[in-house]
This record gives sequence, structure tokens and C-alpha cells, in this order.
Amino acid sequence: MTDADVLDIARQAILVALLMGGPVMLAGLLAGVIISLLQSITQINEMTLTFVPKILIIFISLLVFLPFMLDTISDFTRELIDRIVGLG
Repeated sequence: MTDADVLDIARQAILVALLMGGPVMLAGLLAGVIISLLQSITQINEMTLTFVPKILIIFISLLVFLPFMLDTISDFTRELIDRIVGLG
């Protein structure tokens, strides 16, 4: 295995990590911005008002994006195993 192969695998691993975490983090970010905007408009400063909806949206987005995340990690794993088998 050459240095280029190792760098390519590392690049793909970082891309897979971003693809898997990105949608869930984006949903949490959007929920946080919307809730913060509503709090600033209504001047309600309750901590549970931000935490509970955000955690619910993150759990729901995990359920929605789980098939995509599973396909992404499965494809990466298959490709990595094929590379390992191809070396031997």
C-alpha cells in the first residue's frame, strides 16, 4: 500500500464522516436558530425550551437519515475491504 492509497482512504473516511454527521448537525443547527429567533422575539429565556425541541429534532433526523447513513458506511466499508483484498 502506497502513501497515495493511505491518503485516499483517509480522505474518503473524512468525507464519509461529514456525510454521516452533516445532515443531523444541520437539522440541529436549523432548529437552534429557529428556536433562538422565537426566543428573542418573545423574550422568553427558558433553557429547556431550547434543549427539548432540538434533541427531538435530532432524534427524528437520525431516524429519517438512518438509511442514507447506513448505505454510506456500507459502501465505504465494502470499498475498503475490496482494496484490502486486492492487495493480497
